[in-house]
Amino acid sequence: MRLSWDKAGERLYETGVDRGVFYPFTTGGKYGSGVAWNGLTAVNETPSGAEPTALWANNKKYLTLMSAEELGLTIEAYTYPDEFEACDGSAELAEGVTIGQQDREHFGFCYRSLIGNDDVGTKHGYKIHLVYDCLASPTDKDRSTVNDSPDISPFSWEVTTSPVDVDDSKSTSMLTIDSTKIDPTKLKLIEDKLYGTADAEPALLLPSELVTILES
Repeated sequence: MRLSWDKAGERLYETGVDRGVFYPFTTGGKYGSGVAWNGLTAVNETPSGAEPTALWANNKKYLTLMSAEELGLTIEAYTYPDEFEACDGSAELAEGVTIGQQDREHFGFCYRSLIGNDDVGTKHGYKIHLVYDCLASPTDKDRSTVNDSPDISPFSWEVTTSPVDVDDSKSTSMLTIDSTKIDPTKLKLIEDKLYGTADAEPALLLPSELVTILES
């Protein structure tokens, strides 16, 4: 069959960011109940590593080694959950009073991006991104006077990640679920776990737990 390009319904693109969820880290490599992250404006992925190193022998290239790949993020938002303060180096000294420069706690994170096409736009589908073992670094916080050109001072955090184990694969810091390719029934089970239900708290799924749902 001869190849064709840009057929109707196949002109795909990704856009947007929404449904951010913060999951506090607990003991034993587990995560606590998720909290909705309101005011999320951007999540920028910044992978690093995976750089080639050439080894030479007998006056020619012998082989190429690749360094490990790491995942970093930049999270931008107009606000953040109160539960995130411990991950931003803050601790409550008394009710309504916090102090900074404290040890930063690890956390898990989940957000969604939209998949659009030329037929139905962003109703085509979405991707859910699960990010594990995050650690936020201190970043600048700019404040300016109120004036005749009103604006909001957004927050921004540089985030590093540490990978978690994946059976029969290399460890990873991110797992992505594509709603256009996964069984709708299993997708609902996954979203009920991630976002919670009337009877269950929202929880971040580890790769092994996700595989259990997909294989059930």
